[in-house]
Amino acid sequence: MSLNIQQHAISFIMKKREAYIVLCLLIVLSVISLFVGALPLRVYDLFAGNEEAIHLLVYSRLPRLLSILLSGFALAVAGLIMQKLAQNKFVSPSTAVTLDAGRFGLLLSLIVIPNTLFIHRVIFAFSFSILGTILFIYSVSKIKFKSMILVPLLGMTLGMIISSLTTFLALKYDLLQVINAYLLGSFTFVLEGKYEFLWLVIPILILIFIYMNTFNIMAFGEDFAANLGINFKKVQYLGIGLVSILSSSVLLTIGTLPFLGLLVPNIICIRYGDTGRLPLIMSGLIGASILLVCDIFARLILYPYELPVSLILGIIGSLTFAFMLIGKKDL
Repeated sequence: MSLNIQQHAISFIMKKREAYIVLCLLIVLSVISLFVGALPLRVYDLFAGNEEAIHLLVYSRLPRLLSILLSGFALAVAGLIMQKLAQNKFVSPSTAVTLDAGRFGLLLSLIVIPNTLFIHRVIFAFSFSILGTILFIYSVSKIKFKSMILVPLLGMTLGMIISSLTTFLALKYDLLQVINAYLLGSFTFVLEGKYEFLWLVIPILILIFIYMNTFNIMAFGEDFAANLGINFKKVQYLGIGLVSILSSSVLLTIGTLPFLGLLVPNIICIRYGDTGRLPLIMSGLIGASILLVCDIFARLILYPYELPVSLILGIIGSLTFAFMLIGKKDL
């Protein structure tokens, strides 16, 4: 008995130490990110008070870095919560209709209110993200045999239907180029004044941190949650709303960043398990780190030109997801 307690204590200390290591890695990557780009930025110029260097740092590099960190945290945590709500490891905002419905809402805002303000686009995208996620959760509840692969396939099928409708309407109203520009998935045009909506991610992450133990219980099913006095539906709708806000924030500000909300929670759960708040913290740290690495590569591969981050993420994510499917023997 005492040996087991000692082993658990050692394991907890090791995992906590790993969290500090990942945090240090994230800080190093953040510093590297500040000094990578088509326009040179040198430490000497900053300390010498060079106005152009300070302007580049304050108005371009720092906003870009902050938007990457917030986006990485948001999508990784959103994927973790979505997997708990759907009780499936292969579910994320990108495979649960959330993002597809958000795109459809964004397009409708451009059609219904052509000269729309940003807040109108936010309302449309957020509302349709919630509706799409509720549709997915409702559809999953009607499946009698919920295999590990059938649930995300259902989400992808519903998402493809909504995505096809979005493309049709975009072509009909000559908005395809506009909607593609919105959803490019690149940090190229992130400047001061064009990313601040992402700050909304911070209070949502704090709220998720507070309710994390409740979301952990949700992963065991409705009957288990009810036995502990938890209103399953109420918490489920709360989780859907929080995930929709996180996903919509990134979608409207940066665009589509595929696979991040799917891969990171699975990697974290293999190492840190499903319970407690440590998986939540590690998901955010590793999600931000992966996004930083992809963004640095996107800026360096064809330097001084820049690739969309979504392209790098798509390649890495699709290969990793394929290996996950092949290695899963009990599907």
